[in-house]
Amino acid sequence: MAIDNKKIAADVLAAVGGKENVSMVTHCMTRLRFNLKDASIPKEDEIKNIPGVAGVMVAGGQYQVIIGQNVPKVYAEVCKLGEFSTKSALDENLDKPKEKLTAKKIGNNIMNYLSGSMTQLIPVMIAAGMFKTILVILGPDMLKLIDTSSDTYILLDFLYDAFYYFLPVYLGQAAAKRLGANGMLGIMLGCILLVPDFVALNGTVETLKIYNLFPAPVADYSQSLLPVLLGVWIMSYVEKFFKKIVPTTLSTIFTPFLTMVIMVPVMFCVCAPLGSYVGTIIGNALIAFQAKGGFLATAVVGGLYAFIVMTGMHGVILAAALTTFFTLGYEDFIITAGCVANCTAWGIAFGAFLKLKVKQNRALAFGYFISGILGGITEPSLYGIGIKYKKPLIALAAGGFLGSLYLGITHVKCYMLGATNFLSVLGFVAGGTANTVNYIISCVIGFAVATILTYVLGGFGED
Repeated sequence: MAIDNKKIAADVLAAVGGKENVSMVTHCMTRLRFNLKDASIPKEDEIKNIPGVAGVMVAGGQYQVIIGQNVPKVYAEVCKLGEFSTKSALDENLDKPKEKLTAKKIGNNIMNYLSGSMTQLIPVMIAAGMFKTILVILGPDMLKLIDTSSDTYILLDFLYDAFYYFLPVYLGQAAAKRLGANGMLGIMLGCILLVPDFVALNGTVETLKIYNLFPAPVADYSQSLLPVLLGVWIMSYVEKFFKKIVPTTLSTIFTPFLTMVIMVPVMFCVCAPLGSYVGTIIGNALIAFQAKGGFLATAVVGGLYAFIVMTGMHGVILAAALTTFFTLGYEDFIITAGCVANCTAWGIAFGAFLKLKVKQNRALAFGYFISGILGGITEPSLYGIGIKYKKPLIALAAGGFLGSLYLGITHVKCYMLGATNFLSVLGFVAGGTANTVNYIISCVIGFAVATILTYVLGGFGED
């Protein structure tokens, strides 16, 4: 039966004493939050029995009615019925007492920042992925209805790039919103890495002097995540500092300007190169590890590969793998393990689809699965399932490790670069039947382990 958000809103509003008893109402991710004039009027048992209400709690001086994922729609109906002004969603965790800063807390804060920033991008991420999926289905790899020179192919290709190339721009706004910083300044931080004049310098000069003082390495930072995430985090403190010291009458002009004056050299000289440096270090370490670790090294790369992708550092690592590929004519380490890691991303999406109960969430998870297996786009699964729910990250790592362990033991080699969807198997055919079969078995292991562990571990919080 369809959820009647208007009826839920009417019943809840009546139960808390009507609009006359409400001084203000807002909402977070799952709750309606009422500031009541007389908190003794609501009857907890009566409200809990309203269809569509999951519970009640009182915290922070607010009477909170737990609705669930459809709370924005119920909130909109409450505002219409009570003629209240609408407000932006609040942080779900604002009622929690301040916790002591520990290593675990810092880790959780980092994960929450990454999750809160990336999950905002999921709708456009899915849209871009679906365009890519259609391109793959209609293109020369499958149905051969369009070729690479056709207008349709070109259109679908740049619709995909419209998100993934400009990812730092989207992420700048989302990260700023997550931290309560100026979203437009967050966008600007992403844009300065992609300005055509700066991009054109790549390959022609090695450094660009910022303010004629600070040398900044010139590189391609499209699709990179770490520079913007780190830059926006620093910017949030810089902006707060200038808001405090700049007089109110001058703040509109000078706070954003001075913030960017500081952030430009920080972004170009520290944040942007950091991802490249870290990626190079990891790449060199993994290659050295392969020389000593053999098939175990391949397993470790398979377990870590998805996490490297999520930080945007995979480009540097793949560059090292491509050197091997073009020298030997095949690659049996990073690229092969990365292919198996893609299957584990499909697995956590499929496992979530099987486990989730809410119809909307199941539909999203299945969409992520289709986007991966047909379109070769794993980011919706990584961020929409892995980062969002956290426990599937364990399944992701385990599936990647075990699938790549078999891959390494059987010495599977990739002979052709191309598809990242289910057609990736074509890159292994040149190695013979055994090579192809062992690759398929590796993928099945990774997919199955990720699917089963995602289902068993749960952690989706729907109950």
